Amino acid sequence: MDIRRKKRHSLCLYKKKRRLLPHVPSKDPARRLLQMASLATALSSTKVEFSDELTYPRGLAPESANKAANERGGMQVIGKEDLATLNLCKQMCARGEWPPLMVTYDPKEGFVVEADGHIKDMTLIAEYTGDVDYMRNRLNDDSDNLMVLLFPHDASKELVICPDKRGNIARFISGINNHTLEGRKKQNLRCVRYNINGQSRVLLVAIRDIAKGERLYYDYNAYHKEYPTQHFV
Repeated sequence: MDIRRKKRHSLCLYKKKRRLLPHVPSKDPARRLLQMASLATALSSTKVEFSDELTYPRGLAPESANKAANERGGMQVIGKEDLATLNLCKQMCARGEWPPLMVTYDPKEGFVVEADGHIKDMTLIAEYTGDVDYMRNRLNDDSDNLMVLLFPHDASKELVICPDKRGNIARFISGINNHTLEGRKKQNLRCVRYNINGQSRVLLVAIRDIAKGERLYYDYNAYHKEYPTQHFV
């Protein structure tokens, strides 16, 4: 399958002018340990090193290539309040206070992510992280986790996030089936690209209240209808 049909896409513009909310960690420290252990199991099983930031290894795209100003059609700049929320979430995660999420294994779908507590609409769930590379270097890559980071006029400078070696919980979040009404109804997250300090970053945000036990879903084809989802449950 052409790798260009297996890229996940995110929106560049978030039309709703509502502020992002920080996640609310589980109060029970033992429960938080179980949540982190579930992610550690999924990462080790897929041989992925944990990273909560974009990484720029030598030999791939340099960090200087990630210029949000080069985005075709422009990219929204994150507001001061939303940037403060992102920084707060990063600080909480550094203390071990992660969003209430559990990674579980589904025999049909593989690793999936479920809410392990109530999550409010507009809550910042995670940043999509991994190694940053040029799309031209990944044309023969069979990974189904590539996320478009920058879509410039010059196609040779298109950037993607590759969480095959480094990544976080975002790589395990499921995609909806775009071809069925039931599939589209499952969506409870939106994937949005922001200009943050001049660089493109991808954030996953709740678009409605999410109940405990509900599986997390977003649209892999938010920007371009390239990812084949007709086989998704």
